[in-house]
Amino acid sequence: MADYLEQLKEQISVKLNAAGIKILPKEKMLRLVKDMEIIMTITDKGDYIELSYKGQTYKYDKWYSKPEHLAPIILRTLNVQ
Repeated sequence: MADYLEQLKEQISVKLNAAGIKILPKEKMLRLVKDMEIIMTITDKGDYIELSYKGQTYKYDKWYSKPEHLAPIILRTLNVQ
């Protein structure tokens, strides 16, 4: 798994686990799963990270959006802060 995704996973895993959301890593991707349903995918696309949530896709440039910046966005979006 990409170093960026590993850092991101470390920053969000505790709060997601507390909310009953599991992180399933796959090559260059994290899938966030709750009640056997994928609720968000986080994909490393090289120069940017792509979040897919509720049918929408959001792109974040890795140069500007470091894992510590993207983690709160994910937690807020999933309302698990």
